[in-house]
Amino acid sequence: MAVEEEGLRVFQSVKIKIGEAKNIPPYPGPNKMRDCYCTVNLDQEEVFRTKIIEKSLCPFYGEDFYCEIPRSFRHLSFYIFDRDVFRRDSSIGKVAVQKEDLQKYHAKDTWFPLQPVSADSEVQGKVHLELRLSEVITDTGAVCHKLATRVLECQGLPIVNGQCDPYAAVSLLGPSRSEAKKTKVKRKTNNPQFDEVFYFEVTRPLSYTKRHFDVEEEDVDKLALRVDLWNASNLKFGDEFLGGVRVPLKVLGPNGVHEAWYFLQPREGGGRVVKVEELGSLRLNIVYTEDHVFSSDRYNPLRELLLRSASIQPVSVSAAHILGEVCREKQEAAVPLVRLFLHSGKVLPFLSAIAQAEVNRTQDPNTIFRGNSLTSKCIDETMKLAGMHYLQVTLKPIIDEICTDHKPCEIDPVRLKESENLDTNRENLRAYVDRIFSVITASGVRCPTVMCDIFFSLRESAASRFQDEEVRYTAVSSFIFLRFFAPAILSPNLFQLRPHHPDPPTSRTLTLISKTIQTLGSLSKSKSASFKESYMAAFYEFFNEQKYGDAVKNFLELISSSGHWDQKSIESPIMLKEGVMIKRAQGRNRFGIKNFKKRWFRLTNHELTYHKSKGEGALCSIPMENILAVERLEEESFKMKNMFQVVQPERALYIQANNCVEARDWMDILTKVSHCNRKRLSTYHPSAYLNGHWLCCRLSADTAPGCTPCTGGLPDNIQLDVDGDRETERIYSLFSCYMSKLVKMQEACGSRSVYDGPEQDEYSSFLIDEPQETYQTLKLVVSAVQTLEQRHTQYRRDQFKKTKIGSQEHPIGDKSFQCYITQQSESTTYSI
Repeated sequence: MAVEEEGLRVFQSVKIKIGEAKNIPPYPGPNKMRDCYCTVNLDQEEVFRTKIIEKSLCPFYGEDFYCEIPRSFRHLSFYIFDRDVFRRDSSIGKVAVQKEDLQKYHAKDTWFPLQPVSADSEVQGKVHLELRLSEVITDTGAVCHKLATRVLECQGLPIVNGQCDPYAAVSLLGPSRSEAKKTKVKRKTNNPQFDEVFYFEVTRPLSYTKRHFDVEEEDVDKLALRVDLWNASNLKFGDEFLGGVRVPLKVLGPNGVHEAWYFLQPREGGGRVVKVEELGSLRLNIVYTEDHVFSSDRYNPLRELLLRSASIQPVSVSAAHILGEVCREKQEAAVPLVRLFLHSGKVLPFLSAIAQAEVNRTQDPNTIFRGNSLTSKCIDETMKLAGMHYLQVTLKPIIDEICTDHKPCEIDPVRLKESENLDTNRENLRAYVDRIFSVITASGVRCPTVMCDIFFSLRESAASRFQDEEVRYTAVSSFIFLRFFAPAILSPNLFQLRPHHPDPPTSRTLTLISKTIQTLGSLSKSKSASFKESYMAAFYEFFNEQKYGDAVKNFLELISSSGHWDQKSIESPIMLKEGVMIKRAQGRNRFGIKNFKKRWFRLTNHELTYHKSKGEGALCSIPMENILAVERLEEESFKMKNMFQVVQPERALYIQANNCVEARDWMDILTKVSHCNRKRLSTYHPSAYLNGHWLCCRLSADTAPGCTPCTGGLPDNIQLDVDGDRETERIYSLFSCYMSKLVKMQEACGSRSVYDGPEQDEYSSFLIDEPQETYQTLKLVVSAVQTLEQRHTQYRRDQFKKTKIGSQEHPIGDKSFQCYITQQSESTTYSI
């Protein structure tokens, strides 16, 4: 989701690998083991939670999490909790990485020491203050100076135990001073509007005859204002600290007035003292990306250069191929390239061109498409984008069953448990493999058209290059089995088939199934010999019948046919997303109470339903054709965050998600599955209908047409469900990052054009077929990148001139803004 700035869109995303924790302190009891899980938080808002690893002080999670970040944040935090079934889960420690420090750890496996968790340090949000020093005449005629402190408002305060009832405590700190005053408590809001003024005497009374404004320097220098935010709690443990600021009165200017926004800070010296090494550590791999995207016309030169890659011969002189050559990992280049070509409708000619070039370079048909080349990575990415629903339909039911039933399937005699029987385990595993093999080979008619077209191109390229009849099958099976179905079976959580990484026994079962399916799909002549393990070779003897090979070939023929197979409508509903959210009563009963209740929501390709709890019958069903719009609901409607609305013909269903990421995910998938509805609305009401009128436009009729245009509906094809400008910006960023390699590649082109002899070692890594033409493309790429670099630099300078520290956008205490100032002063170029 983009954050709009003037003339620019900012996209934030994060991809996290949560590895393992080690040396967690033992539980203070006879058992000593703990049941731990890890959460991912944007500031104090939890957006992801791992599964619980039981009875371990070194829990291995092995989970991946990706999300688009829909709001600004200061810290990316990770908490380790110990589950306690009798009371609230207890926090063991945390890792908090400031936003500006994320690049230090970019794509690196890093062990972070766990820090203690203290209520005094768990803060977020900002406060708006106004200080005014003025001369006051007392009743006795004496003159004194008073400090008027106005607490205007706060934004983004944390929610504590599901509530936020904040108030502010204002104190003047200094020698012999103990004044403390409080605002009124604002109920059920984390964006309170206080607008209260407190007065403090800051100087000793002065003679009335001394008319000029005078403040004793030593007195004011020693004074500071302290504003603390608290949550008014009904618990016996007292109110919870939400954060505070300390403002020295030296900030008062010559006119005695200071007005600014401040980020709330932890309490000074708060929290328990714990040795860091006693809490253990957590291994993480964090990839944070921030894209600053201009208007589309700014990217035309680079975009046109890239899109021409599909028609340039040889393809090795194209801009897209050059990107693959200079990137450290082919995957870096493949992701934005595929998405850009999909957006432009040119993914098939591009993939066909780079695949044909790779086939021409391949000498042995047995190794075709087996390496991690640009071709392989690009086709992998295309299958992930185009084939996700195909995977859901084909594999999810049986994967869910395997993960739920926990049938023993270990066939390695060394690993076998005493209570298990080897023959029973083999039969369990064989049954699972047979079922998965059957659903895969019967799924050809559902294979997405774009994948079928790609497979047809691969088959034709391989068949024209090699005389071997089998190569036209292996060219396709190396992708559909080895790089699509087998990895999805092995790691279902990475393909959205399961919410978490499976437990170790289930993971072992899926590994054995994946190995067998991969070998069945490979059509190799000596399959049993392809296994290193003797127990796998023996197990595979079950599948040495001709019917398995014939089924694979028929399936491969079907999905690589030149004809377009329409995806058949699926009669049985496919579960797309489910989970707990809070909904407001829809008012179907005219005299019913419209309160908020937790419900289990379930979305299929046919309907949205909610239930009292998981597994129970539906309390309400909304057919997909009745969803006319899915939009955000303004927070002020019910003083609740992360709310959205599902608009129906007669009413709207108001729903609160657990966090901002989950709200965005539900809105996205609901929009995608309902976007074909013919009666979709073009306008909606961004606020609720309460007390006889719409809060947004004040109209009294509950059937009044919307007052705000609906956000753009998503298109029904993958080619357009991509932001082409954002992908071009990502490609620019990669070229900018690897500029030194572009220069080195230019030198390599010059060297080969002039000196046609043995290659220099420093140039040997580049694949250059036509040095002169490649050099010309490189010049155009460098020119386009430098032009965009200059635009970014100019934009940063313009923004820097407009920026005011202490404003709502850049509160005092924002370290990322200080980092921004430092970068601006140290460099005249802009690189993401």
